[in-house]
Amino acid sequence: MNQTNLKSKSSKRDPDKTREAILQSAYEEIYVNGFQSASLENILNRAGVTKGALYHHFANKLELGYAVVDDIITPFFHRVWVEPLGKSENPIDTILEIVSSLPAETSDDFAKNGCPWNNLCQEMSPLDEKFRRKLSAPIDAWREALTEALRRGKVNGQVAEFVNPKSVAAFVVAILEGFAGLVKNSQSHEVTELAGPELFFYLNSLRSEKQTT
Repeated sequence: MNQTNLKSKSSKRDPDKTREAILQSAYEEIYVNGFQSASLENILNRAGVTKGALYHHFANKLELGYAVVDDIITPFFHRVWVEPLGKSENPIDTILEIVSSLPAETSDDFAKNGCPWNNLCQEMSPLDEKFRRKLSAPIDAWREALTEALRRGKVNGQVAEFVNPKSVAAFVVAILEGFAGLVKNSQSHEVTELAGPELFFYLNSLRSEKQTT
């Protein structure tokens, strides 16, 4: 694609749409190739914008990476986990429903490339403190949402008294992200197929007696 076409396409977009296109393109490039190996040229070509348009919105590649975390990865966690758990009437049911409905867990892309959040944590957390802090935010919100939902469940008599909501929340997050890493490493969903039912058994074991009778 030549520069004339890129400029023509860019000029027809409003700034918000241009920024959104760059972010989505960057997310896809980073997901496949990692942040450090992500190609700005590939990002520009996929988004159909000029280099000038990119630098109008983002000072450098690092700032673009931060924005991918803030604007794409973090909202995903809020949409999939935080919001449903905040409205949950029964936390165990909600957790099981979310896990069962995650399309990424059974997709070929997920098996090949893993979890975008997990990937960036492994790659960038040791290298850039701001990246590490930004990546911590969505996972902290996820754990807090799980914790609060389980606490409400205990108050409402849905979750067993022995349950420590904070510990269970940390364990569930660790298990699911562990699945993601193992699936990527093996390039297979076998670990999910084998261990998934055990996770469901564990979660159901957290129900109060009146929920199991």
